[in-house]
Amino acid sequence: MTRPTPTARPYPFRDPTGLALEPEYAHLRDHEPLSRISLPYGGEAWLAVRHEDVRTVLSDPRFSRSALLDRDVPRTSPRRLKDPTLHTVDPPEHNRLRRLVSAAFSPRQIDRLAAHAQRVTDQLLDAVAEQGPPADLVAGLAVPLPIAVICEMLGVPVADRDRFTGWIDVALATTAFSSEEIHSAFTRLKDYLAELIAARRREPSDDLLGALVEARDREDRLSEDELVVLGVTLLYAGLETTSNHIGNFAYTLLTHPDQLTALRADPGLVDRAIDELLRYTPTVTSAGFTRIALEDVELGGALVRAGDAVMVQIDVANRDQRVFDRPDDLDITRRPNPHLAFGFGPHYCVAAQLAKAELRVAVGSLLRRFPGLRLAVSDGELPWRRGRMVRGLDRLPVTW
Repeated sequence: MTRPTPTARPYPFRDPTGLALEPEYAHLRDHEPLSRISLPYGGEAWLAVRHEDVRTVLSDPRFSRSALLDRDVPRTSPRRLKDPTLHTVDPPEHNRLRRLVSAAFSPRQIDRLAAHAQRVTDQLLDAVAEQGPPADLVAGLAVPLPIAVICEMLGVPVADRDRFTGWIDVALATTAFSSEEIHSAFTRLKDYLAELIAARRREPSDDLLGALVEARDREDRLSEDELVVLGVTLLYAGLETTSNHIGNFAYTLLTHPDQLTALRADPGLVDRAIDELLRYTPTVTSAGFTRIALEDVELGGALVRAGDAVMVQIDVANRDQRVFDRPDDLDITRRPNPHLAFGFGPHYCVAAQLAKAELRVAVGSLLRRFPGLRLAVSDGELPWRRGRMVRGLDRLPVTW
């Protein structure tokens, strides 16, 4: 017997406010774990919100990322995914690209970049202290720290940061900019990486971009287009989420005084605190990580037909009471903590350990340097970014 397809809800449900999860998600997680949604672009999709179902979609080879490429699939942004890169291809092509960059995220390299992050953080917090309160932690720490780290890793000139950060902000928008502006920004990012690659060919270097150029020119392990797009992917992936996380994590701790007090009393909890903040603090403004079903699949009590699009909401899965005790409470001592903040399966974030190292450095250093840190304005006065894929603050005024 053919099952009726449920009526699709308009999605996103609304423009989110701050870090609050929209109430529809909790209802769906409890009563309709796989639901139909209608997206601004590309039609209808399934939405998975339970931890178990999200893991399945992200890891089961019956759900494909490559099948999205250059297709008008359901999405919240006007930009179609056209380029094969780490985020958009399936194994074995994904494995080949991942191997090309994995050496940059070895334990030895993570330690080196973490030491660089600590030096940069110390300098940035010196400047914040010298300026005196009130200070903006977004401009003073959250934005410049990830820029310094990704520039060090890739070999991107820090002097170019205003150029590429502006393009990244537009390219990863949903409604904050027009379709033409979003497409133009992504094109400019690709043109910029092509310029850097040409410079590496004139003057070889031992940074990650130099290694990728060598893999292209001497070993023929990737195409020219793959080289450019891989550079773009690493650049924006290393900036947008980590930058917003630093501000969001600081805000979350400052608005949970009991947890802040516990972390100040025991700095050794910082690793667990970062994992809990990754679980608890919403990252994205809507579902994503879309896959296309390659065959009929039973999922979440529904039948997903071959060719159907399935989107996941990781932030909601990270609040699933079937997996986490008191999921809506921030608990920096939580263990175990099988959150999905960095994804799951083959596309688990290759830079996860670097991101966690940066976040440990940022949060730990901030609390050590300013033991009396607190918000300088009321919660309601904080300006949140709108129309973007990643949640974050425009400014985070603090005093001490």
